[in-house]
Amino acid sequence: MTKSKVYTCTGDTGATSLVGGLRVKKTDIRIEAYGSVDELNANIGVLVAIPNLQPEYVDLLRRVQNKLFNIGAYLATPNPENAITQCPGLTHEVIERIEKSIDEMDVQLPPLTNFVLPGGTHRSAVAHVCRTMCRRCERRIVALADTTYVDPNVLKFVNRLSDFLFVFARFNNVANQYDEIFWDKNC
Repeated sequence: MTKSKVYTCTGDTGATSLVGGLRVKKTDIRIEAYGSVDELNANIGVLVAIPNLQPEYVDLLRRVQNKLFNIGAYLATPNPENAITQCPGLTHEVIERIEKSIDEMDVQLPPLTNFVLPGGTHRSAVAHVCRTMCRRCERRIVALADTTYVDPNVLKFVNRLSDFLFVFARFNNVANQYDEIFWDKNC
């Protein structure tokens, strides 16, 4: 068996193929949606690579990465007849698992009295970067949903994931006795 080339040259003019072979411009909203998911997934990989990350969250974030791959494949598949109604492997139970993790961390955090600036520990700063990328994914997926059917669980998952990443950033600052940085509107 011959190994395939990494480069195909088929995208050199600004077009790419969706699942099934349909060619579209690389600026197509569908490409923007699953490309943003891919960027988020890569950055979660950076977050997971930070040494001494809590094992239970490494496991959860690896599961999240797999779900993001499912979402990317789902978004890369044209659905002109709205025949594909569910994103494979994305269930309400998956979303509930993220919510449970949010609740477990949030109960250990002080109440918010002001806006938190992104930063703090390295882990927290990377979690904030992932959170902002997650919000971009959400915007791109909403734009795609304006043109075609998108499984509502995709948006729920991405929305809940951004909440998780925010709480995870705060949790890591507090757990490492790093004072949270609050917005100073008079600065």
